[in-house]
Amino acid sequence: MEQGTNSRGRPGRPKANLEIDLYSTPAGARAVENPVRRTILAALRERECTFEEIVSLAGRAKSTVSVHLQDLAAAGVIGSRPDPEDSRRKIFFLTGDLVASVLPETRVADDLAAYAGMYRPGSGDPFAFYRLAFRTIRVSLMQEGVLLDPLLTRAGEWLGEELYPAVAAPETGAFCANIARFWEEHRLGRIEVAETEPLVLLIYDCFECVDLPVTGKPACAFDSGILRALFSRHYGRPAEAVETRCYSMGFDHCRFEIAVEGGGREECRTPE
Repeated sequence: MEQGTNSRGRPGRPKANLEIDLYSTPAGARAVENPVRRTILAALRERECTFEEIVSLAGRAKSTVSVHLQDLAAAGVIGSRPDPEDSRRKIFFLTGDLVASVLPETRVADDLAAYAGMYRPGSGDPFAFYRLAFRTIRVSLMQEGVLLDPLLTRAGEWLGEELYPAVAAPETGAFCANIARFWEEHRLGRIEVAETEPLVLLIYDCFECVDLPVTGKPACAFDSGILRALFSRHYGRPAEAVETRCYSMGFDHCRFEIAVEGGGREECRTPE
């Protein structure tokens, strides 16, 4: 759809001040730079919308919004269907997912080595290199202002689904203990249950963020996805792992509150 140019005017690396959202579609990845289109897609990520609702949210003339919708549809980012209450109207929806965003204000200007660290052969830790590789990729993207949180969350959810049988337990306390044991055995961090009503987990030495720059924002999208999938399976209904503290926010641990659909924060109890 839209492509950045480098300082010499050739297609390539985005301009330093360019904000871009990257969407996956059935036809491949699509980059969206135009702020009006980004606003439209942000609204559609929340829910499906009618044309009139999109016009109101975008704050642009109907003719302008219509052109943007046509281009987004042609790129395969959105689709539409007739409104069941009025066949003359259309309801618009996303056909893909937000994969990443390039946001100049989130660029990390510090030296990569300060956060990526060094690999020391013979350290005796078989997981050290893989943690280093994950951290280096993450910080390299942060230096460019690229946020992969949506993609990392979905990857975490997939992994959580695969992991669930290995940690499943009918009682919530035992379930949390199994998760903590798995985290420690695989050098992912140390998990403690800080509160039971609601259920709050603390993660120390978190593999995902312990060495990341302090940005003031949560950084554990991958962990959030894993925990979301695990507790959704455990409680038998959609759950969220809401990160309220993180190493990247200046804390010495990460803190997750487990929120379950229809019940707010979930208590640590045996599910009925």
